[in-house]
Amino acid sequence: MSWGVGGESAPRRIGLVEDHESVAIGLAAMLAPQPDLDLALTAGTVPELLAAADRASLTAELDLVVLDLRLADGSTPQDNVCALRERGIEVLVFTGADNAFLVRSAAKAGVLGVVRKSEDVPTVVAAVRRAASGEQVVTTDWAAAIDGDPRLSDVGLSPRQEEVLTLYASGEKASRVARLTGLSEQTVNDYLGRIRQKYADAGRPAPTKTDLYKRAVEDGWLPVPERRGRG
Repeated sequence: MSWGVGGESAPRRIGLVEDHESVAIGLAAMLAPQPDLDLALTAGTVPELLAAADRASLTAELDLVVLDLRLADGSTPQDNVCALRERGIEVLVFTGADNAFLVRSAAKAGVLGVVRKSEDVPTVVAAVRRAASGEQVVTTDWAAAIDGDPRLSDVGLSPRQEEVLTLYASGEKASRVARLTGLSEQTVNDYLGRIRQKYADAGRPAPTKTDLYKRAVEDGWLPVPERRGRG
């Protein structure tokens, strides 16, 4: 935290990346009464926020960026978090948390925490305050993103098995998965057999390719499919 005239501590400077105006207005209203938190910049995308910060010479002074996961520019949470952290800016995810894949992607990129937009004002303000101080904001959503959904039995896939599962369940044939991973097709089939056995042992059988796709979505390895007709 920087220091103002007379030795008084200056407020933490917050940036917000959010492309829904109503949400941006809502967060601004939550933070306005807090003398130690200053919503300094708001933008619809991470590049726009960083450009605005550069113009205002604020990049090095932003203590935190509050980031929405779903942005209209099609950017990924992981790329956005990495772009901000490369500038030395920590990130707090502010989301509806309806997509485990997106939350997991952001969590693995190194965010300080995940807070739902549906939380009450004191909870959101407390989360922003803690994250702006560089502290982790430990919530069930953040823990679930790191460790997997606690309601589901962990199957203990290895990183290589996760890679094979993700490719195969997303629609690739075993021969194509073999080419993409540098494995033999027989090895890929062996991996798939072991993956199916692990799911069966965990009480979550996946005998078909469709079942494997469902398990991959449940565990956050693949994104939840978008519902048609949703805005």
